[in-house]
Amino acid sequence: MDRRRFLATSTATVLSIALRDLPLIGRQGQSSAAFEPLRRGVGIFNGQGGTIGWLVNGDGVLVVDSQNAASAEACISGIAERSARDINLLINTHHHADHTGGNATFRPVVGSIVAHESSARWQRQTADANTDIDQALPDVTFADEWRTTIGDETIVARHHGPGHTSGDAVVTFEQANVVHMGDLMFNRLHPFVDRSSGARIDSWIETLDAVASAHETDTLYVFGHGSPDAGVTGTQEDLAHLRDYFSAALELAVREMQAGRSKEELIAATSLPGFDDHLSPFPLLSLSGVLGVAYDELSE
Repeated sequence: MDRRRFLATSTATVLSIALRDLPLIGRQGQSSAAFEPLRRGVGIFNGQGGTIGWLVNGDGVLVVDSQNAASAEACISGIAERSARDINLLINTHHHADHTGGNATFRPVVGSIVAHESSARWQRQTADANTDIDQALPDVTFADEWRTTIGDETIVARHHGPGHTSGDAVVTFEQANVVHMGDLMFNRLHPFVDRSSGARIDSWIETLDAVASAHETDTLYVFGHGSPDAGVTGTQEDLAHLRDYFSAALELAVREMQAGRSKEELIAATSLPGFDDHLSPFPLLSLSGVLGVAYDELSE
């Protein structure tokens, strides 16, 4: 393994451990496990980690993301109360442990685990480097698009390019008109741009525009994380707000670099004008982290 790949894998490993027990960041009052129906058999589950999406209808069950083992157990129990059918599929939106840590718990009760091929590769490298982490890897992967139907619902997973990581999947429930964004959406939180796993701010901006353009104005979006007040569901306006946040971060980085500022001086910024509504609940989600990635991208 060359040095760059070794460093990237090591960083991804450390992040997987750090993210494994990430606390819920969602609507105020949702500090414990909770099911919430949205539209036409599609809903969300909040426990510990990135928001879980689910579909339950008369012909089957599908789950998006798995949080960690404890949350996965609670989610499985709740789904069993809502359907006597087995869980057909589990889709991972990306490889981070707050979205895949419960895969092994789901494995005995789910037919297949689906993920983008890059996400599956990162999960495999993390598993190889951390034998103490119980992993259940995807057995179905895709490059650009994957689709299936469960009853009268069509589910499509699409990869638009590097964003939060190099392997993000956007999951659309076509008839319900609901889209699960995974961690391509941090709603009013400073986002985590995982450069060690192939993330890119410029491509993330393009992805947010592409997803909004591909769906209706009344599409309901599910976010990986959200501030207590903003929550983990929203509209195209929320996608546009994060897009504009990233654009503002890049513009700030350009101005500071043209003025001869160093990376250390740039990441010392304490606010991004126009986006004071973005919170930093812990160091992993911070303006300095975003500005540091912006500096690195622009320096390439």
